[in-house]
Amino acid sequence: MPETISTDLLVLGGGPGGYAAAFLAADRGVQTTLIDAGKKPGGTCLHVGCIPSKTLLHVAEVIHLAHDAADFGLQFGEPKVDLARLRARGDKIVDTMATSLLKGCKDRGISHIVGRGKFVDSHTITVDGGPRVSFKTCILAVGSIPATLPMFDIKSARIMDSTAALRVESVPKSLLVVGGGYIGLELGSVYAALGSKVTVVEMTPNLLPGVDPDLVRPLHGKLRGRFENIYLNTKVTKVHEPEASAMGLTVEFEGEASSSPAPLPQGEKANTAASFEKILVAVGRKPNTDNLGLDKVGVEVERGFIKTDLQRRTNVPHIFAVGDCAGEPMLAHKASHEGKLVVEVLTGDRAPSWDIRAMPAVVFTDPEIAWCGLTEADAKRQNRNVKVGVFRWGFSGRASTLGRNDGLTKVIVDPATDQILGVGIVGAGAGELIAEAVVAIETGSTAADLALCVHPHPTLSETIGEAAEVLHGLSSHGLTPGKKQV
Repeated sequence: MPETISTDLLVLGGGPGGYAAAFLAADRGVQTTLIDAGKKPGGTCLHVGCIPSKTLLHVAEVIHLAHDAADFGLQFGEPKVDLARLRARGDKIVDTMATSLLKGCKDRGISHIVGRGKFVDSHTITVDGGPRVSFKTCILAVGSIPATLPMFDIKSARIMDSTAALRVESVPKSLLVVGGGYIGLELGSVYAALGSKVTVVEMTPNLLPGVDPDLVRPLHGKLRGRFENIYLNTKVTKVHEPEASAMGLTVEFEGEASSSPAPLPQGEKANTAASFEKILVAVGRKPNTDNLGLDKVGVEVERGFIKTDLQRRTNVPHIFAVGDCAGEPMLAHKASHEGKLVVEVLTGDRAPSWDIRAMPAVVFTDPEIAWCGLTEADAKRQNRNVKVGVFRWGFSGRASTLGRNDGLTKVIVDPATDQILGVGIVGAGAGELIAEAVVAIETGSTAADLALCVHPHPTLSETIGEAAEVLHGLSSHGLTPGKKQV
């Protein structure tokens, strides 16, 4: 029989939600055990997600900056990319951060067990190749894995998921990205910058489905010049790898081929077939809840997601779930917040619950897109009346100095109270700018409050203040809603 270890709190999964929960619990004096499949904590985000992808996106940004510097009178030669050094740099960043997390476990007295855990009963988990762990309370933070489609299951080394793509083992001459969401567009941007001819195929009418179209439009325009093709309203119907084919994979399409920001009513038909050296399947992620033994303990699951209440408690009272496995949105910062919330529930004098009005989301493309709170698409679906102040970056002094007038900032408010309901930004550094909007919404600020805050000049942060000023007729550079340009 394997060794049995007892613990007060067991955290299954060492990603942003898991280690945040484990660290806070240990800091609160709770005996804590962390089980994770990785040798070092960090989960998908650190090891094969957020951090590796942003490292590569930084490289892509440098390449584009060098190219665009010609507009300012600076000339650089074609970049020479050393893939081995690029991978080594990324690996070093990841390992440094992961080692720090491992040290955090040790310094806090957390028992860290490497392996995959599975429920034996409602108070016991067994670790493959390791001990059995009995617990009083459990937090499930098992994350998510890349989703796929049956047609791509042809056992070809030329077909990649996001994890494989992040290794950048080579730069294919041609790359098909299946899926126009944030993962596909971010990684497609990286490979295009490194020299691949990238084609994106998306089955819906727009890139980044669900994101407000006015935020997507500047990005779509930029990508039209960097990608070989963008096919909207199009799906892949068949993939095969001809024997001894130097061209790689043959792909058959069904739908439209559109290179315009908005799909044409009668769009040009996509090619019935095309060849690509490699394919990146980026059709989203799914909860990593298979083979956990959840059925043995009666934890309720819906479409693979673990069902929880506003305290992230499952229907089994001493078992909680946080992060990707507990539902959308699948964001690292959402997982961290949930992990800490659960520990507050378990150890605090109060009983907090999920009450977030402005969960930020960022797409780290060029330009970046960021939003929080209510979107215009949300308002339309809810049949909710809103007022929107839009400030275009063509009037931003700082954007002009950067050569980045392609941005837009908008503030969405309740017309009756002026309370800020949502903010959307597309442009350079949007991911950094959105934090101000999060604070404004969470503290119940109005657009007037935001307009009265003095923003430093010249900065991109001024665009948030100007968008709020537009709503009150105070903007020196933007157009007040209802007023016509002469």
